[in-house]
Amino acid sequence: MRIRNSLCGVLTLALLAACGVGGDEAELAAPPVVIAHVEVRDLEERIDATGELVAKEEAQIASEVSGRITEILVDEGNAVEADQVLLEIDPERRNLELADARAGLTEAGAALGEQKRDHQRAKTLHERGIASDADLDKAETALALARSRAEAARARVGVAERAVRDASVRAPFAGLIARRHVSRGEFVNLGQSLFDLVALDPVEVEVHLAERDSSRVVVGQEVLVTVAPFPGETFHGVVTVVSPTIDVRTRTLRVKAQIGNPEGRLRPGLFARADLGIAVREGVLLVPEEAILLRSDGSVIFRRGEQNRVDRVIVETGEHR
Repeated sequence: MRIRNSLCGVLTLALLAACGVGGDEAELAAPPVVIAHVEVRDLEERIDATGELVAKEEAQIASEVSGRITEILVDEGNAVEADQVLLEIDPERRNLELADARAGLTEAGAALGEQKRDHQRAKTLHERGIASDADLDKAETALALARSRAEAARARVGVAERAVRDASVRAPFAGLIARRHVSRGEFVNLGQSLFDLVALDPVEVEVHLAERDSSRVVVGQEVLVTVAPFPGETFHGVVTVVSPTIDVRTRTLRVKAQIGNPEGRLRPGLFARADLGIAVREGVLLVPEEAILLRSDGSVIFRRGEQNRVDRVIVETGEHR
């Protein structure tokens, strides 16, 4: 609390007053008051928040080719490594399509070679004055078309090779199969969901802080997290994300912290309580809550001065304990 006028060290809850009435100088009885000392302490400020655990990596794996599922290599709950094959979608058909595309490329390449020879002959004859300009133009056009067909055939081979790779569905990262959406023998279409994959190490805790605490949180700050399934146990994390903006609807700041979870004990979706560290303020003036009165011009306390006189002092309040 910062006091605009200097404090003498003591506070009072009510005004000590005495006044004279006329010439009789009748003394009015002063009401009883309680006086408390101003205390100077080092104050520890904690930022407590609630939120939930979320997976750092989570993906819904979908089919990139259409076809019948011929093999499922994992099931729900299985741990998988990055790039591990999870499912096969009719690879035999994709290999046949690739062989057909390569044959088409060979045919287009042969046609291009023949057209190059025809063009060279037409060019030679034109230089000798035997072939007309129209014959040369026709040969050049045929050569351009042959080159185009060869490029298209090469592209079809690339698409077929990609289809062969996509027929073997792989894990994009290491994690656990949270859900399987398909069965062996089922025909799947392009974009159809196959698996839900989630990574549990590490996990993140996501909390929303009050606007007034937005300047007190930085990336790298330590976080202590507790969850209901493990009472009395604290998990250590580090702030990794501090949103650059305040949510205009809730006036809160979104913060994420990363927590190591090698044993997979922490699960996404758990309700979590987070303690985002301690800020120590030295030499803070503390007064009893009852000593502060709210008035139209702000928060007010009464200070006892010399000869038991009382001063009215406007103050700015801070933390409440």
